[in-house]
Amino acid sequence: MNAEKVSCLIIGSGPAGYTAAIYAARAGLKPLMYAGNAPGGQLMITNDVENYPGYPEGVKGPVMMEDFRKQALRFGTEIRYGEIIEVDFTDEHRIAKADDGKVIDAEAVIIATGASAKWLGIPSEQKFMHSGVSACAVCDGYFHRGKDVAIVGAGDTACEEASYLAKICNKVYMIVRRDVMRASLIMQNRVKSLPNVEILWNTTTQEIIGNDAVEGVIVKNNITSEVRTLPISGFFVAIGHEPNSKIFRGILNMDENGYIITEPGSTRTNVKGVFACGDVQDHVYRQAVTAAGTGCMAALDAERYLASKEILV
Repeated sequence: MNAEKVSCLIIGSGPAGYTAAIYAARAGLKPLMYAGNAPGGQLMITNDVENYPGYPEGVKGPVMMEDFRKQALRFGTEIRYGEIIEVDFTDEHRIAKADDGKVIDAEAVIIATGASAKWLGIPSEQKFMHSGVSACAVCDGYFHRGKDVAIVGAGDTACEEASYLAKICNKVYMIVRRDVMRASLIMQNRVKSLPNVEILWNTTTQEIIGNDAVEGVIVKNNITSEVRTLPISGFFVAIGHEPNSKIFRGILNMDENGYIITEPGSTRTNVKGVFACGDVQDHVYRQAVTAAGTGCMAALDAERYLASKEILV
C-alpha cells in the first residue's frame, strides 16, 4: 500500500496535541492529526475547569477542548478521528499505520497520546464522574473547599493530593487498602502530621452513594469487617495513571512505568524527528496548562528539526 506523505504527524489530541497542532499549522507544517479513540483526552471527563488561564469564569472541559480544536482547524490542521495502531521508526522513515488502514509516512512525528487515570472499577465511580468523583485533587479540590472529602491511594501522589486537600477542605479521609503505604517516608510523615486527615488503614471502598452528586462513601475494614458510611462531597482516586504509550514500546526510551523519556529541556525522544509532549511524558505535573506548554515545545522542536533537514514545507 502506498504511504501518504506528510511533513508533521500528530498522534493524539488533548491540550498537548491541539497546542502542537496550532503552532505547527501556523509554522506552515500542514500537520495531520489522528485524534485517537478519546479526542480531547481527560478534559472530556472534567466538568469545570477554573485554573486554566484565559477563562476567568471557568469553563467546561469539553467546551475548552472544542475551543482548542477549532483553533487548530482555523490554521489548517487536518484532524482525523481515528487511532494510530502501529508505528515503525526505523532508518530515516517514520511510518504510522492507522485503524482506517491508511499508512502515513511523516517527516516528523509529535506524540501527544496522554495518560489514563486508573480507577477502582466500581459502578458508582462512573455514575458520579462529573458530580464529585475525580482523579485530580489539584483540578477539582477547590469545588469542595470547607467540606469533607475522601481520597483513595497509598503512594506519593495520594499523599501529595491528601496534603493539598487538607489545606482547603474541612476533613480528608485517606483510604488505604493495606496497613502500610507505598509512599516515601517523608510523604507519609507529612500526611500523618495533618490534624484534619484521618487515615483509614486496611480499608476498601465498597460504594459511592448520593442522588445527583456524591453524598457519601461506604467503606469496609478488611480486618474487622466493619462497614462505615463517610459523609463526603468529593471522592478522589489517586491510585496512579497509565501512559498511553504501548505502541511505542521497544522503539522509544521509556521509564519503568511506560512514560516516554525526552531530553531535558526539550521534547526530543531517542529517535530523530520524533517528539513527545503532554502527559505521555509527564508523570509529575499532569495539568492542562503544562501539557499545552509542552505541546508548544514539541511543535517548535519539530519545526527546527525539519528546517535543519531542509524539508520544511
